[in-house]
Amino acid sequence: MRRVFWMAVGATVTIIVVRRVNRLFDAASPEGIGRSLTAAADSVREFADDVRTGMAEREHELRVALGAEPGTMDAEGVAEGPLVPPHGGRHRQGR
Repeated sequence: MRRVFWMAVGATVTIIVVRRVNRLFDAASPEGIGRSLTAAADSVREFADDVRTGMAEREHELRVALGAEPGTMDAEGVAEGPLVPPHGGRHRQGR
């Protein structure tokens, strides 16, 4: 009974190792490398699109907050219209 058990364990380990080695060889083939590069390029493209979208949203938020563009901000209480700095926009030093 022990021999059958260890033969089954050996066969299972062998099958797992052979499959993993085949995957590695497939990944190292020209087609596998092409798939990897394509996936990497797609990921970079998606990231760049997300960054551009975030930049545009933030720019719009800043324009609304500064009064350069009409609109309202979210529920944080930022009012419409231009922001007026305290003291008429002048920084007074030493007075």
